[in-house]
Amino acid sequence: MRRLIVNADDLGADEARNEGIFEAIRAGVVTSASILPNGPALRHALEGIRSGRCEGVSLAVHLNLSEGRPLAANLARLVGPDGNFLGKAAAHRQLMTAGDVVLEADIAREAALQIGRLLDAGIAVSHIDGHQHVHVFPAALGAVTETAKAFGIARMRIPDEAVPPDEDALEENLREEARRFASLGREARLRLAAAGIASSDHFLGLALKGRLDLEQLVELAGTLPEGTTELMVHPGRVPARDAFSAFSSADRERELEALLHPRFRLALQAAGVVLVSFREIGP
Repeated sequence: MRRLIVNADDLGADEARNEGIFEAIRAGVVTSASILPNGPALRHALEGIRSGRCEGVSLAVHLNLSEGRPLAANLARLVGPDGNFLGKAAAHRQLMTAGDVVLEADIAREAALQIGRLLDAGIAVSHIDGHQHVHVFPAALGAVTETAKAFGIARMRIPDEAVPPDEDALEENLREEARRFASLGREARLRLAAAGIASSDHFLGLALKGRLDLEQLVELAGTLPEGTTELMVHPGRVPARDAFSAFSSADRERELEALLHPRFRLALQAAGVVLVSFREIGP
């Protein structure tokens, strides 16, 4: 059987992103969503969840260690002089090295606060993933895994998509980034299995970043492997003004329209693909 989780990232980033995700959930094409615990529009996202706009979907902690302001105070390694996270490139460089006990303690403390914020808000957290996949980096994986288990979370995203070396549609920097995430994901899968953490059998979305369209979705529906695949998506509406890290843009809106198009659902039905949430993955 071919099962598909369509997981929308960055719920809580801005209200336009939230509205796009809620729209895709209402249409029945997004089955899971990842919440940014430090997102500027977290309150708006929580209001939508409480009003039933995420009914039937699984909800994740979208652990953020790279952008915006942390929840923890007095972090020694994760922030700059302004008290904000270091940004994507600097954070990734830092998180590539394991064995820094101070850094790992910072990560564990921040992860606990981010998970706790959603649990305290009444969110039934099904799994954990990472903004820009920070959770599978060497410095973070152990700390995040142990913290998640301490909160009873036993499912996690593993971004181990195989990215073809001749993927012409990808710019070189995006290709290298996708390969790095995939390599980290493959290493993480072995460690997480040993730790009793469950995940989907397959992952897609790295090579589709910024270029997911209807034709890509229709092709994907007909070529999914057996088992459960997570498809990472980033739908959203364009905000009226600049938002947190430019999360919502015309690219996000095009992605939303592709997900909403009837041809995608028809392609899934024709291929016998069943849409599921992360809750259907047994820990």
